Amino acid sequence: ALVGELDSLFTALGLREESFAVGALSRVVAAELASYASTRNRRRTATNKASVIFVDRTLDLAGAVGHHGDNLAEKILSVLPKLPGHKTDVMINMVELTALQTTDETCSIIAPGCLAQPNDPAAKALWESFMNLKQKEAVMEARRHLVEAASRENLPIKMGMGRVTPEQLSSYIQLFRNNLKALENHCGLLQLVLATVQTLKHPQTSRWDNFLAFERLLLQTIGESEMPSVLNQLLPMIKSYNERTKDDYACEDFLVLLIYIYSVVGEIKCGKELDTAEEKVKKALVKAICDEPEPSPLLQKIT
Repeated sequence: ALVGELDSLFTALGLREESFAVGALSRVVAAELASYASTRNRRRTATNKASVIFVDRTLDLAGAVGHHGDNLAEKILSVLPKLPGHKTDVMINMVELTALQTTDETCSIIAPGCLAQPNDPAAKALWESFMNLKQKEAVMEARRHLVEAASRENLPIKMGMGRVTPEQLSSYIQLFRNNLKALENHCGLLQLVLATVQTLKHPQTSRWDNFLAFERLLLQTIGESEMPSVLNQLLPMIKSYNERTKDDYACEDFLVLLIYIYSVVGEIKCGKELDTAEEKVKKALVKAICDEPEPSPLLQKIT
């Protein structure tokens, strides 16, 4: 059907195409199109020449589910809760800038902050650092911007040396809390630094780093072994709810990992060994999903 639709499109455009393919599925489509009955007739009569490149999009999935590199912006966007009504911004807990004392992280008395700060040049520059620099360098930039802002407001700040910690950034933020003018002048910058602190303290951040390390290990395994070996390596890690500890992967995590694996592996050699390995993974995953006492919204949607 796809080849027929493409042929109809090229006929309407009067094209005599030369096809190029990137990826396994693309090669199949290009080969089918070349041997399609009406294609040969069209090429004899078409007046317009064109080069057509077919590109597999499976690697797009790897981009969506992968945990890529050491980027603070991506961690912030993945870890902090989404700002209601937005897909590309997050809620930043602003309680730390107030006199309100609460341990409730879901406290909704104070309006949340966000990442978009179009009217604050310092905040815009810091956000670009979060996107373009490695995490360690980006966190140091956050400290530098905060120290410069405090110095301009004559706040009693002491520049720390060495590694930047969330606690150090929080102590700098506290200086602004009792100075309403300084708070107003640097509110955008403070929101981004608070996002940094909350992301670095978030338990999901360590899971992110674990994902990244495991994805790198999988890439190495895929390069050295066949797909059955990769699946067999994954199998013992699939545990039911009662067997899991806080450090183990949940069912959703394995779905993400499987999408990542099948996206980056390229062409897979079918055979009995692969069928057996896939069947074992399926059974283990289905058992784990069925044993969930309270399935997540994602698992409910899948089932």
